[in-house]
Amino acid sequence: MREVILAYEGEMTMKGLNKGTFEARLLKNIRWRLAPLGKFKIHAAQSTIFIEPQSTEAGDADAVDMDEVYRRLSKIFGIVKLSRNVTCAADFDTICATAEKYLGAALGAVKTFKVEAKRADKRYPMTSPEISRDLGAYLLDKHPHLRVNVHQPELEVMVEIRDFGAYIHGPKTPGAGGLPVGTSGRALNLLSGGIDSPVAAYCMARRGLALHHIHFASPPYTSLRAKLKVQALAREISEYTGNCMLFVVPYTKPQEYIRDHAPEVLFTVLMRRSMLRIANLVAAQSEIEAVITGESLAQVASQTLAALACTDAAQPLPVLRPLIGMDKTEIIALSRKIGTFDTSIQPFEDCCTIFTPAHPKTRPGLAEIEAAEAAMPGLAALEEAAAAALEKLPIRMGDDTEF
Repeated sequence: MREVILAYEGEMTMKGLNKGTFEARLLKNIRWRLAPLGKFKIHAAQSTIFIEPQSTEAGDADAVDMDEVYRRLSKIFGIVKLSRNVTCAADFDTICATAEKYLGAALGAVKTFKVEAKRADKRYPMTSPEISRDLGAYLLDKHPHLRVNVHQPELEVMVEIRDFGAYIHGPKTPGAGGLPVGTSGRALNLLSGGIDSPVAAYCMARRGLALHHIHFASPPYTSLRAKLKVQALAREISEYTGNCMLFVVPYTKPQEYIRDHAPEVLFTVLMRRSMLRIANLVAAQSEIEAVITGESLAQVASQTLAALACTDAAQPLPVLRPLIGMDKTEIIALSRKIGTFDTSIQPFEDCCTIFTPAHPKTRPGLAEIEAAEAAMPGLAALEEAAAAALEKLPIRMGDDTEF
């Protein structure tokens, strides 16, 4: 028996006449993610993606690591569910024998089961209930200890009758959901090195955004280890977002200038505005349409409504804040789920945590912020110099970044 994988489309099925565009992008993303693992036949039919390993001159399809294929597919946005299957001719006796061979061991380890049949090919002579009933009887005969439980079975045996054969599998497992990366535009994620910003990147990629990252480094206040930590986070996120670029901005001079020439209580908001202006300069060179931040309303002093309004006014791009209504517990839980938490909590300083005022102003007004910036005529030139001197680091899915 040769395994194939079925990937089931999610909300993209409701895109009407645009569905084909979303589906084509999903197929492209799947082919790219699986290319290093071997050769596959990948096609879509009836809102389902079929992934079948192919034999090549260099090796046999059976040598493909299907566990790794399944793992990678589970992290591709646009897929709502997955199942590992075997295929056979749509002859009922063959279906029975194949189901027993493929799932017999699993059936032997449980006490209750049910059979669920779906007949996409309506020309098939048996109805879905008939297939379920007769296959269930066959499996009960092979496993007398079993009992049927249609409401809460320990194992569900699935049979899908399609135009080109029968697919037999156990329960479907959840996929990443969302929309295929690249269908909603491009954005630049401010990646600080903390818990929040990688989660923000994940959330926006799940809505179809292709993205790059920008990080602000302030040596000697921040270390090389801090930069390597951010590289590691970008690589971990690339499991979901795909390959991307990490822009590392040398931010020491603008940050010191703000510290030395601005009221201390306004430092954090002034710094955030400065970072957004630099991000805007970088975005203009890369056809990027929005900026992503990991801010959560009222989490810290710079994330009050007044402070966020002042920050947004610094530049014209939309600022997307997917975590704005989440609390820290929810953000941490999502960070653990996507695998970035352990890296995020490594104790290396980022530039957002240095020069932090003891009592920052929580309700700054835009007029006083702009007045403070007017008193720093040299800041714009320092920001432009920092944007011009940035380091571009390609982030490849699967790279090992030590830190």
